[in-house]
Amino acid sequence: MPRAAIIGDLVLDVVAGAPARPGGAVWYCARALSQIDPDADVVLVCRSAPEDREALVPELEKFGFPVRWQPAKQTAQFSFDYEGDRRIMQIDALANPWTASDINDWAGEAIGDASWVIVGALTRADFPLETLAALTGRGHRLVLDAQGLVRRGRLGPLVCDGSIERAILEHITALKLNDEEAEELCGGIDEASLRSLGIPEIVLTLGSAGAVIISGEVITRVDAVPIDGPVDPTGAGDSFLLSYGVARQRGATAHEAGLIASRFVSMIIAR
Repeated sequence: MPRAAIIGDLVLDVVAGAPARPGGAVWYCARALSQIDPDADVVLVCRSAPEDREALVPELEKFGFPVRWQPAKQTAQFSFDYEGDRRIMQIDALANPWTASDINDWAGEAIGDASWVIVGALTRADFPLETLAALTGRGHRLVLDAQGLVRRGRLGPLVCDGSIERAILEHITALKLNDEEAEELCGGIDEASLRSLGIPEIVLTLGSAGAVIISGEVITRVDAVPIDGPVDPTGAGDSFLLSYGVARQRGATAHEAGLIASRFVSMIIAR
């Protein structure tokens, strides 16, 4: 059985008007992992509409990890434009939510007894409270990006707010969030606000200003690695989360893992 799993919907991304390309947390985490640890014992658990399978799954399989795919009613679709560090995002299509039945059936079979599960939620509609509870009820430790908590699951321009079921936080072992997501979820980016979430490990990314990491009683700051020239930051958060998590699993301290993740992301987003 795999030691870790990455679960979520495959996505068709349109970036700056270019043709649609594969995306979503599963895809970007797999891309990062293939460069960091191509022999990692991980399974990719994903869905898309059947008609989009050939455009998405073979591209995911190229990363070399086992893929467990299931058909969904619809493939999630997003469009992006960037103004510097600022991302302008639109939700063009949404997949149906993952359910506790999925976890107790085909998805749980694929995940097996994996210790860690990266939950690649794209909006808070993707993995409701009962679905996360089904995962932790099986003994998995969950890692999330806060985008999957603050984004409303509705079509049109991206809307974020902090009106989540607070019980969701009890199921999260590690959370990555940016400054806007922190403002929505806990009212600030200071240590006291971040700790009020009650999550054991928090990674606050601040773009060109670096990152702040809280792990247990330790808080540390990591500088960003400067990048010369144009960048494509789509998937940067997923890549940071994945590279940080791998470094921690290998025994790095929170500060060391943050440095590793910062360097890795600076390399992967450079055009």
